[in-house]
Amino acid sequence: MRLLFASLFCLAASALAAFAQTCGDAQTPCRIDSGTYHLLLPDTKTPRGAVVFLHGGGGRGAGILKTNIARQSVARGFVFVAPNGEHPGARFPRNWAVRADNFGHEKDDIAFLNDVMDDVAIRHNAPRDQMLLAGFSRGGSMVWDVACFAPDSARAYAATAGAFWDTLPTSCAGPVDLFHTHGWNDRTVPLEGRPLLGGTIFQGDVWESLRILRAANGCTNRQPSRASNDGDLWWRHWEDCKKGRIDLMLHPGGHGSPKGWATHALDWFEARMLAD
Repeated sequence: MRLLFASLFCLAASALAAFAQTCGDAQTPCRIDSGTYHLLLPDTKTPRGAVVFLHGGGGRGAGILKTNIARQSVARGFVFVAPNGEHPGARFPRNWAVRADNFGHEKDDIAFLNDVMDDVAIRHNAPRDQMLLAGFSRGGSMVWDVACFAPDSARAYAATAGAFWDTLPTSCAGPVDLFHTHGWNDRTVPLEGRPLLGGTIFQGDVWESLRILRAANGCTNRQPSRASNDGDLWWRHWEDCKKGRIDLMLHPGGHGSPKGWATHALDWFEARMLAD
């Protein structure tokens, strides 16, 4: 019986190794019941955790594999994961099911993203409690939704150029650690939000989004505990809250990430891991 068990274990390990080699590249996404995702593996059998990055509206996870955040994540020992926002029957099929719109999404993406992180943890030995959920634009808005409504999904959150959509939530479950980045001249997702589709839906106000999250974290002061600048980067830190923290990085550009964003985001995440 022991010999049979050992043989079955070796077969299972071989199957997992084959999976790791054949699943997740740009042409062959990994498939789970609730959707698909791509990944890159670090050169170690014991990853430090995972960085999960959500593409913008109309994008695909495969395209994220070539980004600087992907390269740096793997170099630092993290599994890099790029899920696909897939809603074939919706108005915009390659998108994320952000809560406050009417695009006809047929899937719960908060549940899907948790399924992805669970799958990565099991298959690739990535600590489930050491994962960063990050995203850009519409993916950034999805990050805010997960951070608000299911804050235990990831260890920390990093959103760029996307926050809540209206109608804003009245409260968040919290607390969370969140690092938000936004361009001062962003006209696609302005800091104050904007109406779309003839005023039928609205991007939310980033300042109001921050206020809601401060309340969830028990931040007693509106103003940050620290503010600073580093060249063209302007920082505000809410780090004296009852639990969790919020870090805001503004840059003078438009709808995009500033130079060096990946380094800042990963440095910030590693500091959160050390704080545990």
